[in-house]
Amino acid sequence: MSSVEATHIIVSVATISLAFSLFKNDNLFSFEYFILILLSVGSAFILHELGHKYAALHFGVHAEYRAWTTGLFLAVAMAFLTRGSFVFAAPGAVYIFGRVTNEQNGKIALAGPAMNFLLALFFLALYFGGAASEFAALGAYINLLLGGFNMIPIHPFDGAKIAAWNQGVWVAGFAAFFLGFLLLF
Repeated sequence: MSSVEATHIIVSVATISLAFSLFKNDNLFSFEYFILILLSVGSAFILHELGHKYAALHFGVHAEYRAWTTGLFLAVAMAFLTRGSFVFAAPGAVYIFGRVTNEQNGKIALAGPAMNFLLALFFLALYFGGAASEFAALGAYINLLLGGFNMIPIHPFDGAKIAAWNQGVWVAGFAAFFLGFLLLF
């Protein structure tokens, strides 16, 4: 990982964590809640993007995460404008440098939501096991939301690339996130 990529990831994680942690219970900012969000949103975001990166590297192409400054600004601005009730989170993306087949592109796209699903299962196990219930519920929710949202089959979301490769895999993935939400709620 290059120092530029690491910087982009750190800035993105800090910014989206700030955006999601604003206005908890009508308070502008709570450091404790920021740490909770940093751990849950940060792990969801980082592992989602690294899933894409390392899947691409597996197929022999170079891949690096780059922050989208406008998306980061919009995340914080929307959090302020809506008092935290809506956060537009599009912090950046992993860019792939090289040629991949449709199947490889679909598998690279699937790697991000798959990481979120695995994290959601981990957090659901903690939640139903009674450990750290607020943190576990938040971690499961964030991962199901991020992964499920990315399964939307419209470009530029991962779901479009997955569905273009294999509609059966897309249906199974989308259904998995839907069932995860049913378990949580």
